[in-house]
This record gives sequence, C-alpha cells and structure tokens, in this order.
Amino acid sequence: MEKLPHHYHAQALGGPTGSLDIQSDGLTNLEVAAPKEFDGPGDKWSPEDLLVASVASCLILTFRAIATASKLEWSELSCEVEGVLEKVDRKIQFTEMHINASLKIKSQEDEEKAAQIIEKAEKNCLITNSLTSAKHLNTNVIIA
Repeated sequence: MEKLPHHYHAQALGGPTGSLDIQSDGLTNLEVAAPKEFDGPGDKWSPEDLLVASVASCLILTFRAIATASKLEWSELSCEVEGVLEKVDRKIQFTEMHINASLKIKSQEDEEKAAQIIEKAEKNCLITNSLTSAKHLNTNVIIA
C-alpha cells in the first residue's frame, strides 16, 4: 500500500436533463442518472447504487487482504448490501446499511476463523468507516 494520504479524483459532467457522465483517469466512463425512486429512468447506475455497491466491493477487497494475510483458503465471497434512505432532521440520508456476506470455504475447520475475518473486514473497510449510517453485518459461511 502506498503511504497515506491517498487522493482520488473523479469528474461528473451533465446538462439540464438526461444522464451524467462520470470520469476518472484511466477508468471506463460511467453513465449515471437519478434512480427511479427520484423519477429517474431506473436503467442506469445512480449515486445511491454506487454508494451501496462501494460498501459491498470494499468489504470483499478488505476481506481478500485480511484472508491472504491470515492464510485462509476460500473460493468465493458474495456481498449483498441494502441501503436504507430516510429523512432525518429534514435531510435525506442513508441511515442503515444491511450487509449480507456469504463466504464459501473448503474446510469446516476454518469456519470460525472465516467468520471472524469477515467481521474484521467490515470493521476495517474504509468505505463503511467513512459513513455515519448504522451498519448491520450478517454472515453465512458455507463449506463447499
């Protein structure tokens, strides 16, 4: 890992109507629109979708690093996240993130260790650590 602080840059471009174009150097551009709940088309990524997806992907990437350092053998981690958006003090914000992580491992002997690593990954995920919403982690370890 590079020395901190890290700096991340992105640019969004949009007009009075239609989708936005999100860009960052070296990455594929994304077309973004309001979600259908805010009268958007519902067929594009929204800022809300991107935030929830960031929670899911950050947990998996953090888990990957910790599992490697812990020498845990695993084959797949699926992470489904539901973000709850509510009005609080006249502001709309995410109040909860329900994180459902399902991990496939080979050995039943590693089941407790695997569950502990998922919990550690959630506690060390820089995205969830940057959010004020409540986080609820549900883990499922599958021997496959």
